[in-house]
Amino acid sequence: MEFHPSVLAAALVIEALAGYPDALYARIRHPVVWIGALIAQLDRALNRDGDSFGTRKAAGVLALLVLLLVTGGAASAIAELCRMLPLGGLWEALLASTLLAQRSLHDHVAAVADGFRRGGLEGGRDAVSRIVGRNPATLDEPAVCRAAIESLAENFSDGIVAPAFWLLVGGLPGIALYKAVNTADSMIGHRTPRHEAFGWAAARFDDLVNLPGSRLAALAIAAGARFTPGASAGEAWRSTRRDARRHRSPNAGWPEAAMAGALNLRLGGPRTYGATRIEDAWLGPGRTAATPDDIRDALSVYRRACMALLAGAALLAVVW
Repeated sequence: MEFHPSVLAAALVIEALAGYPDALYARIRHPVVWIGALIAQLDRALNRDGDSFGTRKAAGVLALLVLLLVTGGAASAIAELCRMLPLGGLWEALLASTLLAQRSLHDHVAAVADGFRRGGLEGGRDAVSRIVGRNPATLDEPAVCRAAIESLAENFSDGIVAPAFWLLVGGLPGIALYKAVNTADSMIGHRTPRHEAFGWAAARFDDLVNLPGSRLAALAIAAGARFTPGASAGEAWRSTRRDARRHRSPNAGWPEAAMAGALNLRLGGPRTYGATRIEDAWLGPGRTAATPDDIRDALSVYRRACMALLAGAALLAVVW
């Protein structure tokens, strides 16, 4: 197996420094938007309301295969073109950096703390509604803060660590294929009348490809906590071992439990999406009364976890 640690390290640095420029988004959108457009087209073409449950499930498998073939084929061709150019690895890293989200995730979660500062509870609710699907009107201040921290932890896993892992082991095609699966899960992997059958393959495959990233994310959060004043790396690890598997998701509980332990919080628990209440387990050993200061502390742990991820990639690049 060929690893790509140098490309990963360079991509992490590029994305942390530059993110995805707004001017570029305005001109050509974003690769995930292109992937989403293909998924939407497959949904319209293959997911027919009159078909049986089994037929729609098979159609969802077909849609996932088409998505992977198109995305993987395009990314492989672009990667080969990059390798023919001078400094080809740097070009590959530049393109791969568009599929990481360190900077945007930080900014969106920091906006929740800023929302409290500028507009109190309503400001926090408005900001958190941009990053979570739960009904903001049902959230008091601690719940808004917990939602922001949970989103930070979970998206650190599937927006940064998991794509970084697949970039490491598969180069540009690896990270592109991961983002295609992850985007499909977010668009059609829901237990709704329209997508319960059609989105089954995308949801189950997303669970599978996120297994390594979620575990590595918990380790990175514990490493970040080790270098964050007031946070506890030991409790992050103990909380992960004790509580991660109690989450209804096979993956989300790992980074959330680690962050809860690091900050002496309890995360997860019952929540409301629209009008539907979801009963979920509490993760972590501490208090439920999270505050905007806890959001800032979580961001401090997050920044150091990103640095730990970069340090690991750089070390692999030297050794490899």
